[in-house]
Amino acid sequence: MHIQTKKGRIRLKKTLIVLLTISTLLSMSSLARWRTFAMANPNVIYVPTDFPKIQDAINNATVGATVFVHSGTYYEDIILNKSVSLVGENRDSTVIYSVFAQYVITIPASDASVSSFTIKNSNSASDGIIISSGHNITICNDTIRDGHDGLIAYTSFGNHVSGNIIMNNSDFGIYLAFSSSNVISDNTISNNKVSGLELASSSTTNNVISGNTISNNSVGVSLVVSHDNLFYHNNFANPTQVTSDSNNTWNYNGEGNHWSSYTGSDSNGDGIGDTPHNIDATDIDMYPLMGTFHDFQIPSGNVTYQVFVISNSTVDGLTYEVGLETGNRIVHFEARDQNATAGFCRLMIPTELMNLPYIILDSEGEIAFTLLKSSNETNSYLYFTYPSTNQTITAISSKTLQLYLQLSANQTALLGYLGSLNSTYLGLLSNYTNLLDFFDQLQSSYLALNASYQQHLSTDSETTQNLQNLIYIFAATTVIFLMTTVYLSRRGYTGPNKEGMPEGKSH
Repeated sequence: MHIQTKKGRIRLKKTLIVLLTISTLLSMSSLARWRTFAMANPNVIYVPTDFPKIQDAINNATVGATVFVHSGTYYEDIILNKSVSLVGENRDSTVIYSVFAQYVITIPASDASVSSFTIKNSNSASDGIIISSGHNITICNDTIRDGHDGLIAYTSFGNHVSGNIIMNNSDFGIYLAFSSSNVISDNTISNNKVSGLELASSSTTNNVISGNTISNNSVGVSLVVSHDNLFYHNNFANPTQVTSDSNNTWNYNGEGNHWSSYTGSDSNGDGIGDTPHNIDATDIDMYPLMGTFHDFQIPSGNVTYQVFVISNSTVDGLTYEVGLETGNRIVHFEARDQNATAGFCRLMIPTELMNLPYIILDSEGEIAFTLLKSSNETNSYLYFTYPSTNQTITAISSKTLQLYLQLSANQTALLGYLGSLNSTYLGLLSNYTNLLDFFDQLQSSYLALNASYQQHLSTDSETTQNLQNLIYIFAATTVIFLMTTVYLSRRGYTGPNKEGMPEGKSH
């Protein structure tokens, strides 16, 4: 609704007052119940139960309170000037519609939040939300549309802008000036006439822009004297993707952004382009994604995990469950492909949520996957392909399979050990056989040596006997010789000569 004249605004205001009065009278019977509930939780103020206007509820809220706004359209211009949480009942049906001010919601405070609203402008000259000199502001799960600028952050830091739809603004979707260390994540930013996101001024640094889909804007991102900002896991599909006069970083932990203008290939099958994407003369995305990036939040117990999917298919409907009987942990999602091309997925699963081993199924049965080298103790990265038709993809972390694989591994190890023992036994048996052969050879040598020794003894005995005989002969000969000599000597001394005198004597 657009109010063109002051008279029209007054008429509308009177009509709204009448309607609110009638509504209040008709709801008197239920006010006691609502007020009793509100009093039971004094840190929550309900609109229109406790106060008909959002601004009145904010003015009466204490620091740290929550202003909960029921579904409806609220024609207000709001100043969130204290640390409270402003929460809508339903993003699509809780609408704040600006009528007079330049901004639908102005936030000069810190430690405040706005979530689950549709924020619209009565004309394209008004802005949706402005954060002015605040920090630790959270803007999440809102739709901000049809204004001049969707969201402005000026001289602000440490803020979080996530899960919003920011569209159809006549200037910028998001505009940051003189603002640092903000996180802009998981937003859809589209159909903004000047730029989806602009970062301006030399002090606009160290902002993290990740997981956003920035499409159909005249320019996706404008960087004006803004440096050292980090961009990754964003999906860019704009006539002009980026204009920049500054140096920034366009990838993180081996993954960059998806660019509709990227023409590289993926020959090694990991979902990352083989060649860098040149953004401009100085900025380069070293690891461009081959498909669009999808981020899903998986609550499990008291922890919320992130599951990332990079795919050339449209991915939605991701769910997580634990098998009641098997204890298997299971992720399902739909992968739809309108272009009838072969599909692929690069799936990142936190190991605390699901750990090895995995089974991947498509609509027709089990499919092969590759566990990528980038996997570590914290996250598993899986890559797989599937036919071009629409598929329901299921990833299973199976405790039964894990037990089976563990038993199989133990059996394999045991068989290996038995094989090693068998090899050792065969080696010992071979050594024993060789030892027996050696013993037989040694025994043969011993017998031959003993025979030789016996022969030697026999020969030695004969030699000794012959020597003894020679000694006996020699001794006998010597005795005979000596006896003969003695005999002859005596004969010659005592025997008579011719004259009867002993030989050798003269007269």
